[in-house]
Amino acid sequence: MQALLGIFFHSLGGISSGSWYMPFNLVKKWNWEVYWIIGGIFSWLVMPFIATEVTSPDWLDILLKTESSTIKLTYSLGILWGIGGLTYGLGIRYLGMSLGNSILLGITSLVGSLGLPILRSIGDLSKILPEGDTFINMIYTKSGQVVLSGIVVLIIGIFLCGKAGIMKENEILDKREGVNSEFNLSLGLVICIISGILSAFFSFGIDAGKQMGEAVREIAISNNYNFVSNGKYLFENNIIFLVILWGGLTTNILWSTLLVVRNKSGFDFINPKTPLFKNYLLCALAGTCWFLQFFFYGMGETKIGNGSSSWILHMSTIILTANFWGFYRKEWSGISMRTRVTIYSGIALILLSIIIIGLAKILF
Repeated sequence: MQALLGIFFHSLGGISSGSWYMPFNLVKKWNWEVYWIIGGIFSWLVMPFIATEVTSPDWLDILLKTESSTIKLTYSLGILWGIGGLTYGLGIRYLGMSLGNSILLGITSLVGSLGLPILRSIGDLSKILPEGDTFINMIYTKSGQVVLSGIVVLIIGIFLCGKAGIMKENEILDKREGVNSEFNLSLGLVICIISGILSAFFSFGIDAGKQMGEAVREIAISNNYNFVSNGKYLFENNIIFLVILWGGLTTNILWSTLLVVRNKSGFDFINPKTPLFKNYLLCALAGTCWFLQFFFYGMGETKIGNGSSSWILHMSTIILTANFWGFYRKEWSGISMRTRVTIYSGIALILLSIIIIGLAKILF
């Protein structure tokens, strides 16, 4: 039952993550940086604070008593992740929901699976990182070998998605219109590669901030709080998200403000000729939906009890949801069957690789 609940919560988180950008597509007459910064305030400040205040007992006291090195590392990883989150929006803008998410999240899954094991194998870095497998151990253990085989499948899937993007670009040429009007393969690929790598730092940030989550758990257990089962508190990760998202807020606010000044788009915030109320509401909806992905992720992680498996489940549901929206928006409309088969095959291989990696983490 606990595992089923974990899968259910991760599915809700994946659906939220795969859908959050959709309200932005309905924002009218605002520059990108304006609706991004409004949505981001809800994503990285308002909703994390509300969630932590409601679910995390004595959270402020815990933060004050937590080792400064833990806070700094978690916050720093949040800053790096924030760059990935910032470029995520641009990647989806130039490649679309389907292709953009498949490539970006495939890379994120790759880095999330291999990133820490490789870093733990590098000299003194192992001393400051959370305990776990090293890359060398992966090569010589059954679970590691299965994970590595899944990663090979993942790389092939990412390659096929990239090939489908090239085929799509060659087919539409100067016929870009509708949802494909901003399609730009070369720029989108560069952005998605950067975003995919840095987006995995959220997973690293969760590991770095475990001390704070454990403190919340101890208080919840000692005071007989509801939502405690199997020695875990359902909402213990929210305080970690709060610190990580401070880092994401820092990065995105700085960059968005720079764009507002450079593009002189600040008047959009109060321009009466734009649908102000509707735009603000849509941005709030997008930001709230975005935060819910990690709210439910945190709940799922406490039920499954395996960070790597949780990350894999999260990624797979996002890819499925994002591709549903991509096909709904007809991003592949008018494209040849050969190209569509290529993107379908790439998506299928990415999902297969995620299943392989997930099973390795669960079975061994």
